[in-house]
Amino acid sequence: MSLLHFLIPWEPSALLVAFFVITSALYLRGARRARVSMVRQSAFWSGLVLFYVALHTRVDYYAEHEFFAHRLQHLVLHHLAPLLVMAAYPGSALRAGLPIPWRTRLRAVAKHSMVRALAKVCLQPTLISLLFVASVLIWLIPSVQFISMINWRLYLFMNWSVAVTGLLYWWLLLDHRPAPPARLGAGLRVLSPLLTMTPQILAGAIIAFTQRDLYPIFDLCGRAFGLPALTDQSIGGLIMWVPASFLEGIGGLLALRHWTRLSQKARPG
Repeated sequence: MSLLHFLIPWEPSALLVAFFVITSALYLRGARRARVSMVRQSAFWSGLVLFYVALHTRVDYYAEHEFFAHRLQHLVLHHLAPLLVMAAYPGSALRAGLPIPWRTRLRAVAKHSMVRALAKVCLQPTLISLLFVASVLIWLIPSVQFISMINWRLYLFMNWSVAVTGLLYWWLLLDHRPAPPARLGAGLRVLSPLLTMTPQILAGAIIAFTQRDLYPIFDLCGRAFGLPALTDQSIGGLIMWVPASFLEGIGGLLALRHWTRLSQKARPG
């Protein structure tokens, strides 16, 4: 397969392309104004490109026709791409890329009492952590997986729910500020990956070692690589088990680094 053929989207979306173009333009403009380091810019662009590849190339085709490709797609959307984007702390650059009148209105909206109350509920750390885990596990229930693969609206919702909860969780975990204003204490940020990875490891192990086909929908759709169902299923379970845990471990180490830095700042003298 040529690179051009691979990059042609399986299901083209003008809305998705517009989202990536606007985000890229804002970040390019803001990174120059905010003087973002090359390391942070590299992390942001790597994450954004991975989001695009996972959502708007032939990867989406393979994700509909092989279980292990589906798990790889969600590994990128839920773990790798959000981790890279949030490790770049893109908020300051994206705000700087907005026109000044828009920034003024955005600050005014953020200070509104209703918006602050809504943010307090929706950005609650426990809720975000639960949604982060649930957005993986719910879609792995065989009956739910079957329906989501044959209903295109539910399929889109599945992918976007994985991406959005991933962004929220890694934003929460990689916040480099003390609490408050950070919504989660530095020590809990280090502990959080241990709690969120455990149910994902268990689910991955169950899927990998189950000796019956849990997801016959991929046979109905037609397997892209012709792998036996149990082999495909075992590889998918291992992807949930090993690479996902590894990435959460990296997130925990980054959180530990921030905790160490904050502890040194708080130390007198």
